[in-house]
Amino acid sequence: MPLDRSRRSAVFLAAGVLALPALTGCGSGEESSAPTAGQDIAPAAREKVADGGSVKWAVDALPETFNSFQSDADEATTRVAGAVLPSMFRLDSRGRPEANADFLESAKVVEREPQQVVLYKLNQQAVWSDGREIGADDFAAQWRALSGKDSAYWTARNAGYDRIGKIERGANNLEVRVTFDKPYADWRSLFSPLYPKDVMGTPDSFNDGARTKLKVTAGPFALKDVDRDDGELTLRRSARWWGSPAKLDKLVLRAVPRDKRAAALAEGKVDLAEIDADEAGRIALAARDKGTRGPLAHGPGAALTPAGALRSWARAHGSDEEAADIEQEARAKTRKAVERYAEEQSGLRGYEVRKSLEPAYTQLALNGSEGPLADDRVRRAVARALNRDELAKTVLKPLGLPAEPVGSHLALAGQDAYADNSGALGDQDTAEASALLADAGWTPGGPLKEKGKEEGEGKKKDGDGGDAGSEASDTDSDSGSGSGSESDDGTYIVGEDDQKPGDPRAALLSPDRAAAYQQSVLMRQADALTARREADKEQKKDPGGHAKQHAKKQAQGGAPGAYAPKGTAAPKAAKGAAAGPLAKDGKALTLRFVLPSGAGSESLRGVADRISRMLQRIGVRTEIAKVADDSYFKDHIASGQYDLALYSWPASAFPATDARPIFAKPVPAADGSLNVEQNYTRVGTDHIDQLFDQAVSELDEGENRSLVKKADARIWAAAGSVPLYQRPQLVAARTNLANAGAFGFETPTYEDMGFLKPGAKAGKQPKPE
Repeated sequence: MPLDRSRRSAVFLAAGVLALPALTGCGSGEESSAPTAGQDIAPAAREKVADGGSVKWAVDALPETFNSFQSDADEATTRVAGAVLPSMFRLDSRGRPEANADFLESAKVVEREPQQVVLYKLNQQAVWSDGREIGADDFAAQWRALSGKDSAYWTARNAGYDRIGKIERGANNLEVRVTFDKPYADWRSLFSPLYPKDVMGTPDSFNDGARTKLKVTAGPFALKDVDRDDGELTLRRSARWWGSPAKLDKLVLRAVPRDKRAAALAEGKVDLAEIDADEAGRIALAARDKGTRGPLAHGPGAALTPAGALRSWARAHGSDEEAADIEQEARAKTRKAVERYAEEQSGLRGYEVRKSLEPAYTQLALNGSEGPLADDRVRRAVARALNRDELAKTVLKPLGLPAEPVGSHLALAGQDAYADNSGALGDQDTAEASALLADAGWTPGGPLKEKGKEEGEGKKKDGDGGDAGSEASDTDSDSGSGSGSESDDGTYIVGEDDQKPGDPRAALLSPDRAAAYQQSVLMRQADALTARREADKEQKKDPGGHAKQHAKKQAQGGAPGAYAPKGTAAPKAAKGAAAGPLAKDGKALTLRFVLPSGAGSESLRGVADRISRMLQRIGVRTEIAKVADDSYFKDHIASGQYDLALYSWPASAFPATDARPIFAKPVPAADGSLNVEQNYTRVGTDHIDQLFDQAVSELDEGENRSLVKKADARIWAAAGSVPLYQRPQLVAARTNLANAGAFGFETPTYEDMGFLKPGAKAGKQPKPE
């Protein structure tokens, strides 16, 4: 499989079950030697796995393209490429690249001066399915296609390939010398997957030839058939494969929407499928109920009490014919639902849930382009008001997964580049957060502008009341927990219980750009920060010693601006009352929190509710807007139409390359717009960019990791995003299916997947090391 680089361009919406941890949020800066959770794949030696059979693996949709380097490539594209194409490197259980012996005898940097040269020695048995040996011509064709020098190639990314100066044969066609014009630390990310020169050789073959077919392959499987009408893609065992032969005859990818996974599993239509927490719970209940008789104690109708059943019977047989007809119809529907549920539960008994941590984390994004969050002090106050441990436990503990917050933006626990740098921002501290807000000029009980005047100003600004009107058109009808209203506009304001959702008095925040503040944060981020920060343990020991804590943190190298100026007092709420709303220049401190409204986003919305309550404690109100799933990212996150949002990024084995566009400082484009690349928080600094640039060119691995960690510390200090927890990876699998399930970091070994022989048992999953 190609390096599981989990395309950074595809943001996880983080809807449904969010999850997983990565490390302690104490800000200690200590590195983790192992992933927080290992993979769960029912490992078995190949001799225990039967030859033959077919596995049906659920995907959200069949791939639109088989070209991994095109913009619409997705996870299904990655699965196909992993099974049928060469990859020079794979990822191990800790997310580290390792040479793929099926294709490489060796690959290493053989020269550093005057230019970096990498020499690849290819496996002599490695051939394409047409019999031609894999060689330097294929490497050269892929470099030319992805170098960015020919705009006729419609490529989605060219990172790394644009640094190559030339590719030539070594002693023979099985030796490939790659010479770089500029040093490239992440050279192991290249040529994974590797396409044949027939695909990469011309713009036409690149743009169109590999979208719907792959005539020439080189992997344990080959592409056999794509049936888009039935939603199935079939891979067959490759007769040309020189490695360990695939155990399965066929590997079938079947398109099954997330909300239909439980039914598909129960009907036996799939053998392997990622699922959400509700489906995992149903499979656990099915296993528990195996062998029991009588009606199930869960599912439709299970909550009906004897008294309720008696009342229902009485209405169904009463003298009121209309009421009786209605009740009898409802009873009939319930009976059918109970029967259908029981039948599905019976089908689910053949599955088990395999779980691990997905190599991705969910973050709270803070849009720093305008409004109150343009001031770095407000962003830091929001970040320091969060109890990340509590949020991680909310999502992960019910799933039986380690509940630890993530301590890095650029790596996850177990990866070499991981270090908990959250200390650069500081631990949760409500008093310190309030002091930061006070220093930024936000005070409790400040005078608010009159309604007419504020509305008039809002029409002149692009992010004010007009946005509220447009938002109402695409928000979900559910007003959200705690609204206490029948309003169907999907919006409510936390911290303002006496105002109805949608009331015109609820003016959205105005886009106060606060240019001076933004300049201030950019300058402060250029100050020296170490990659490791001590958590502010002193505050826990001495909650009243604010001034002492501030001095100590600065002495430890804490981020300038992460603490309010010495002597700044936190605003005091009235005795016996919660923190009142804050105001500045006649405007209340209200942040627009945008969330997806789909059925699979309940956990996400639960996390948002907890965040809103945490912010309310420091006087920050949140206006929650629920929007359609299909518009959540495109129309809100990418376009910057939000103040707060929750979404996920996949982790990468190559953060210096893959993470730079996510945290790069936005720059003005020629047309006057802002080029944000993938930095949807619009928060960045020159210093962060410089550290990424240094890291990607640093060939010394230790120094490279040090630069990545320093960049992460500065990203924490900028407070544009707050990592919360790793996402959970829940997979339903046939109980006798081996070497498949929740893979975690590791690249799947497709040729080892299969069904256990009769009487054989899978081995124990090794603990992460």
